[in-house]
Amino acid sequence: MDLRNNPGGVLQAAVGVTDLFLDEGLIVYTEGRLSDTEMSFSASPDTPAGDIPLVVLINSGSASAAEIVAGALQDQRRGVIMGTESFGKGSVQQIMPLGNGEGLKLTTALYYTPNGRSIQAQGIEPDVEVVRGRLEVAEGRREIREADLDGHLSSQDDMPPERAAMSQRLRDDYQLSEALNLLKALNVVDRRRG
Repeated sequence: MDLRNNPGGVLQAAVGVTDLFLDEGLIVYTEGRLSDTEMSFSASPDTPAGDIPLVVLINSGSASAAEIVAGALQDQRRGVIMGTESFGKGSVQQIMPLGNGEGLKLTTALYYTPNGRSIQAQGIEPDVEVVRGRLEVAEGRREIREADLDGHLSSQDDMPPERAAMSQRLRDDYQLSEALNLLKALNVVDRRRG
């Protein structure tokens, strides 16, 4: 799940996305000065995602609802959070109308992950830190393969354009490439357990 540069959105959407991967437990709760600002959201028993391996990418552009998703999946040990620390926007705000079309945005509560971590000004720290980068072939001796030879016999399974585009995207996006590598490893571990 790629939550990098996701500035967040509606709380209910964050809860809904998280609920796709959890079949029990707390997702997020709020605490404020007044009791009517306190809320709690838990997962429902039905989850379409089952136990599939999950890697969640975050960065400093991941905020608010994106941090709620990442924090819940991390605390519930449902996925590996990878990337860099998130933005840290974990406040609940309400707009109070003042008249003449003007209003005042008032912070009424803070969001907390299932384990009680405040998101506000803290953010979500990844389980595996991977900074942005780009994959490059190292200079030096290059291994020669059949496909490198002039006049080689082509495979009937030449790479389709979609796969070639994905291969280029993985070379251009180091974090995504590392997440895919980890996901493959998690899948292998799951198969060996089963």
